[in-house]
Amino acid sequence: MSKLKNKVAVVTGASKGIGASIAKYLAEEGASVVVNYASSKEDAEQVVKVITDNGGNAIAVQGDVSKKSDVIRLFTETKNAFGSLDILVNNAGIYQFESIEHFTEDSFHQQFNINVLGSLLTIQESLKLFGKTGGNIINISSGASNTPMPNGAAYSATKAALDAITISLSKEFAGKNIRINSVLPGIVETEGYHTVGMAGSEAETFMISKTPLGRSGKPEDIAKVVAFLASDDSYWINGEKISVMGGLYGI
Repeated sequence: MSKLKNKVAVVTGASKGIGASIAKYLAEEGASVVVNYASSKEDAEQVVKVITDNGGNAIAVQGDVSKKSDVIRLFTETKNAFGSLDILVNNAGIYQFESIEHFTEDSFHQQFNINVLGSLLTIQESLKLFGKTGGNIINISSGASNTPMPNGAAYSATKAALDAITISLSKEFAGKNIRINSVLPGIVETEGYHTVGMAGSEAETFMISKTPLGRSGKPEDIAKVVAFLASDDSYWINGEKISVMGGLYGI
């Protein structure tokens, strides 16, 4: 193991769910991890504790990725703690499912500010810490990018935009030894999954019925793919949109 030994990773939105699992898996592979969170300090510190109790190295850093000043502080604290950066995982994001009749400007700006602007800001700052050996950026997108769902027009648009950013920057980074890829999860059983009532619902039953592997995803299903993309094993993968959905397509 230890494919990420001596590497430093920032994972945004890492206090819960997919982000927390990613942080733990990167640490298991040897990376020092910055666990970013917006408001869930206790949860973020628990992720750090799990990592350090297992012999890893991690710190928690608060920051709203949609705010430039917070992003600058996030990477300043990363530099102060670990000196440099090798891996950025843009996982922070929000979703608001609503019909177009109930759509609001506030909903639009909240989702685009975090899901799109936040990713651009973190990428911009990460470039200042990537060393001569380059860097690795992994954007956590969504299957909704390719297969938008009803009542999710704005959310789906943010993830399509994030994938466009991935492809565009993969070309812009030519000659800089910086890789960037998108990971597109399907339905994943997280805290939010239960909060919105997805667990046990007709929607869950329908989605699983359309998934060839016959279940909803787990956070670790996504984390394992991210750990692979963060390692040199995936060196020839760049500018790609990688679906991690158990075969779920075309709903």
